[in-house]
Formats: sequence, structure tokens, C-alpha cells
Amino acid sequence: MKTVFLNVSFGILAFLPQGWVFMILIMLLESFVMSELLCRKVLNGRITGTVFLSNIISGITGIILTLILNGGWWLVVWFPWVGSHEMDLSVPNALWGLCLFYLVAFVLSVLIEETINWLNLKRTYTSKKILWATFVANIASYLLGSIVLYSISFS
Repeated sequence: MKTVFLNVSFGILAFLPQGWVFMILIMLLESFVMSELLCRKVLNGRITGTVFLSNIISGITGIILTLILNGGWWLVVWFPWVGSHEMDLSVPNALWGLCLFYLVAFVLSVLIEETINWLNLKRTYTSKKILWATFVANIASYLLGSIVLYSISFS
């Protein structure tokens, strides 16, 4: 039963308590990374607030784009986490398609977050530092988040 419950797309998990906990942990990870890179502190309130805001805006944008692009299957385009019952990796090009969607989602997410972070933090930090910190934070969160989510969904 545990495996069946966890083997769902992120579009379903995102609206369950476990999904909210996961997303909050990811945003905290990004906050830690950005705070360290920008001000050499474990957490900075302004940076954390900005990271949470930019992730929420990115997520809402992802939901809207997903609804437009595929007719309503929540978040599959934006965060293309699928379970083994939704994707058969033995099908030719299935993994390539997933990787392509994942790359596009990552790039769009980073661009949105960089824009929001820059708008909110440009008076305190240089543009170069904000954009770099946002990129590094997203690399960290995507890597860790992907390892956790995909190891669960394809186990």
C-alpha cells in the first residue's frame, strides 16, 4: 500500500500533506543556499521570504501553463515527476521525452525565480550574485528533490 500511495504523479502529491511538506523542505533548501551565497548566513528572513514568493509564483505559473498545454493534468509539464505506472521506461524515447520536459521546466522555473528574486533583492545584492545564487539554489533543489522523488516513484 505504501508503494502504491507514493507512486503517483507530483500533480496528485502536490495537493496532499506529504507534497506540501516536500515543497516546503525544497524551498527551505533553496533559502539556505541563497542565504549562504548572498550574505553568509544560514537563513536570512528577507531572502527566505523572497525564495518562498518566487517559488509560489513559479508554481502557480506552472499550473497555469500545464493546464493550457495538456488540458488539465496538473503539474505534469512543469514538474514532470511521473510514477512507473504512468511511464514505461522500456518504451523508446520515453526517457528522452521526460528529460526534455524536465529541462524545459527547470529553465522556465529558474527564469521566473531569478526575475522575482532580482526584483526583491536588487537593492541589497548585486544582480550577478542574485542570479547566480538563484541558479545554484535551483540546481541543489532539483538534484536533491529529483533523487528523492524518482527513487520513490520508480522503486
